[in-house]
Amino acid sequence: MRPDSRSVSDWLRRARSDLAVARAPVGPEMMRETLCYQAQQAAEKAIKAVLIHVGTEPPRTHNIGRLLLLVPATTLPPDDIARAARLTDYAMEARYPSGEVPVTEEEYGEALRLAEAVVAWAAEVIGADNG
Repeated sequence: MRPDSRSVSDWLRRARSDLAVARAPVGPEMMRETLCYQAQQAAEKAIKAVLIHVGTEPPRTHNIGRLLLLVPATTLPPDDIARAARLTDYAMEARYPSGEVPVTEEEYGEALRLAEAVVAWAAEVIGADNG
C-alpha cells in the first residue's frame, strides 16, 4: 500500500524504518544485498518526503538520481547526497537472484553511509521534530 503522498512525516517515518532494517546485523541467513536494498529504500523515501515538503508530488520511481533532479535549487542537498544516486542499482538488482557478484562489506558500508546521510539531510530540511 502506498502511503499518503501528502504526509511528509509518514514518508520520513518509513525512510527511518527502512534505515533501521538496513542497519540489521549480517547473520548467517542475512544477505548484504537485502540490506543494501533497504538502504536504497530509505534514501528514496527520504527524498520523496523532501519533495512533498516543498510541494512537489514525487513520481513513482526508484531512481534516486531522477528524484534528486526534482529537488528545488533552494533545497539542494550537499554533494555527498548526490552520490546516493548510485543506490538506485540496489532497487532491483539486489532484490532478485541475478548471478551478480555478491555485495561486499565495503559496498554495504558505503550504501549504509549514503542512506544515513540522505535521511539525516531530509530530516534537517523537513525539520527535526517532523516525523
